[in-house]
Amino acid sequence: MSKEIAKIAIPGVQPVYQSKPLQEHVNDSYKSRGKLPEPAICSECGAVYQEGRWRWLPKPAQAHEVVCPACHRIRDAIAAGYVRLEGEFLAQHREEILNLVRHVEQQEKASHPLQRIMAISDEEGAVLVTTTDVHLARGIGEAVRHAYQGNLELKYGHDENLVQVHWKR
Repeated sequence: MSKEIAKIAIPGVQPVYQSKPLQEHVNDSYKSRGKLPEPAICSECGAVYQEGRWRWLPKPAQAHEVVCPACHRIRDAIAAGYVRLEGEFLAQHREEILNLVRHVEQQEKASHPLQRIMAISDEEGAVLVTTTDVHLARGIGEAVRHAYQGNLELKYGHDENLVQVHWKR
């Protein structure tokens, strides 16, 4: 019976498929559950939430103090993106590649305050870059591949709130 359709004929009701698991509601605890009061300012980084988005603006008068999602992730040490760079080419051009990584972050962070590098660490012949946003992690991987070729692999989590980027040359 586990792979059969439950055949209950009730007008206006869709049949239930026993072989398909129920879709879980995906919850990203770092996204706002509702609209923030405007204007709001992050008490940690100074980013301003206004007109429905985070921006780098001067502090507005009477702003509500909150913690932005990027600072929240950094405080909790829970990354949204993991970029692993490795290979002989990395060993020979490490500083040059890391300068490119930091440059990509600076460009993205200028217009998207929630896209930040959390940490850059060495791991057994590789470099691991953790980010607060999946788009920044992907952007770093694509920039490194564009500049230095090599193999780029992207793996998204089932809810697309996590990405693992692997570059090797």
